[in-house]
Amino acid sequence: MNSTCNNDCPAPPDGEGSVQVSMDPNLHIGKAKVFAIYGKGGIGKSTTSSNLSAAFSRLGKRVIQIGCDPKHDSTFTLTKSMVPTVIDVLESVNFHEEELRPEDFVFEGYNGVMCVEAGGPPAGTGCGGYVVGQTVKLLKQHHLLEDADVVVFDVLGDVVCGGFAAPLQHAHQALIVTANDFDSIFALNRIAAAIEAKAKNYQVRIGGVIANRSENTDEIDRFNNAVGLNRLAHFPLLDVIRRSRLKKSTVFEMDDEPELRTAQAEYMRLAQSLLDGVQSQRATPMKDRDIFDFLGFD
Repeated sequence: MNSTCNNDCPAPPDGEGSVQVSMDPNLHIGKAKVFAIYGKGGIGKSTTSSNLSAAFSRLGKRVIQIGCDPKHDSTFTLTKSMVPTVIDVLESVNFHEEELRPEDFVFEGYNGVMCVEAGGPPAGTGCGGYVVGQTVKLLKQHHLLEDADVVVFDVLGDVVCGGFAAPLQHAHQALIVTANDFDSIFALNRIAAAIEAKAKNYQVRIGGVIANRSENTDEIDRFNNAVGLNRLAHFPLLDVIRRSRLKKSTVFEMDDEPELRTAQAEYMRLAQSLLDGVQSQRATPMKDRDIFDFLGFD
């Protein structure tokens, strides 16, 4: 290995020297704007993704949301149910994908948002990256991506998993959801590092940070300033958002109240800014020990 190589050196082929699955370089989504939503497990990625997809649809856009977590609960507030996953329907036809119809794995949700759950292989039997790749392949084969204006990937939180990496092949911008606490910002830093690594091979860039479930954003903002990121939106810890999830609803379907209008307005503002185009960011993530010192308290 060349010890003088720095960050400007050419990146090796994707998947080489990595535990992540190597993706098909010829598989492209098309003309749609593609966003991938990342963040620590349990931070509210699915809630953010679904409400953002709903906001895009209310702006008149044709939206596809793809859930990339084996938990397959990304779209249930849009569809009001846990829909069959791509891996489920592939197994039902013994992986003869030519036997599938679009209605077998694509389901219409709130305001016309088209919902897909990639699912995942049984534990210990395969890579989530394969399932994400097959999902995009099926959508392409059935010409379902040609008319889409926006595609939203809701991605699982495991940084080292192929299912985490696969959407980065397709996304134009990655959005990272975080709370104003050590664990969430620590995950934000590692996710930013992973995205920057993938940016050497793919067009994906970091679009920005979404503060979620936090009254304050002081630690998020301090970290962003240190590594070169921007905060795009702020969703406080609002009970109406918690209740919307329990009611299997987006925030746009709940009974009117002041808190609700605040959440709706912020999702609509975020969606419009993403459609208008936010400037991509290049982060300089911290080493694990450095972020521990940076966020720690005396």
